[in-house]
Amino acid sequence: MPYFDRVSATTFRPTEHVSGGWNTAEQHIAPPMALLAHAVEQDRDARRDDGLRVARLSYDILGTLPMDTVEVDVRVVRPGRTIELVEAVLSHGGRAGLILRAWLLDRRDTSAIAGSELDPIPSAERMPAYDPSAVWPGGYIASVRARREENRPGRAAYWVETDVDLLDEPSGSVARAARFFDIANGMTPRFSPEDVAYPNLDLTAHLFRDPVGGAVGFDTRVSTGPDGAGLTHSVIHDIDGPCGTVDQIQTVRPR
Repeated sequence: MPYFDRVSATTFRPTEHVSGGWNTAEQHIAPPMALLAHAVEQDRDARRDDGLRVARLSYDILGTLPMDTVEVDVRVVRPGRTIELVEAVLSHGGRAGLILRAWLLDRRDTSAIAGSELDPIPSAERMPAYDPSAVWPGGYIASVRARREENRPGRAAYWVETDVDLLDEPSGSVARAARFFDIANGMTPRFSPEDVAYPNLDLTAHLFRDPVGGAVGFDTRVSTGPDGAGLTHSVIHDIDGPCGTVDQIQTVRPR
């Protein structure tokens, strides 16, 4: 069973694997984020054959989404031969709940100068198994497997993977990786979610190369300010090393 069943060309029904951690009657936002990335990649491939790469995914979370059918709409905001800005909106009952703006760039050979100063993380095999379901309820968290090396609350490296497909259809490498991006906000909390609520309002992923392989690694640092805001910052990795970053701003609310 995938995260979503396709109902029509633009509508999708969440399965039990999508239920959230803050409220199991609502969708965890990670699978909808991946669904919008998939929609952007599909729209690109339907319009052009040059394979523009997805370099940035910037999401705004406008509200919660019930465990019910959602609709996806995609439009090109800034067309171009080598650079495009594409917007995808996920709605329920006519109300937008999640917006993605994605920058797409052309591909050219920069292999001679490729490299990164971002630090590597240990392989998954060198980390102990970790069960995030011990902290978080919901079908989404239960659908992933994780291995984690936590330095202290708010600072950890970890790998996540899943056997659950986004849909019963092929998806691109960015959409497959995006299934996991939003998990970062809860994988090394500085405090118990029973004591403090800290949902994120957004997520921005910058990718300097396409993720490869099935598992995604994270090197995550969590910061909390003095007046109700927090930040989860992650360097993301695949089997070849660092490939980008993910940032999430939090609204921090002691219970």
